[in-house]
Amino acid sequence: MKVRATVAAAIAALVMLGVAACAPIASLKPYDASDGVSTTVGQVKVLNALVLSKSGKDGNLLFSAYNPTDGPVDLNVQFGSDSDRTTVHATLKPDTTTNFGYGKKGQFLLAGLGVKPGSLAHIYFQYGNEAGSQLTVPVLDGSLPQYQNLLPTPTPTPTPTPTITPTPTATAG
Repeated sequence: MKVRATVAAAIAALVMLGVAACAPIASLKPYDASDGVSTTVGQVKVLNALVLSKSGKDGNLLFSAYNPTDGPVDLNVQFGSDSDRTTVHATLKPDTTTNFGYGKKGQFLLAGLGVKPGSLAHIYFQYGNEAGSQLTVPVLDGSLPQYQNLLPTPTPTPTPTPTITPTPTATAG
């Protein structure tokens, strides 16, 4: 009886080892741990990109970009339809991660985005001669507390002030 229990325990241990060896290791699969999505363009890594918009008209693009090179990178960020794309530029310092849409740099306004919250926006990232990468970026409405203060605020346009032209007066002469 004691031998049977030992053999059964050994067989169970071998089966468990076999099952564990066949299971994929989840920590080796890349994934986006937050609300945004990520991509790599050339050597630059675009991390956790997401758009905040209240109405869908304008958006604030939040993302971080890591530039591992020893020179600055002018990252082109494009959005809109294929026939009418708008390009906004993001300058990345060398060997640094730069945050956009929040923090010291403030908002990264996508004026005229035209993608409603709950949808996905197609945002294209590219620099230099590198092949670009298009991301399907989630558009959130700012209802989550951590995003409420990051909704887009369009840049105010200056209103011209009227200049008063003096009325000419007749001079004696």
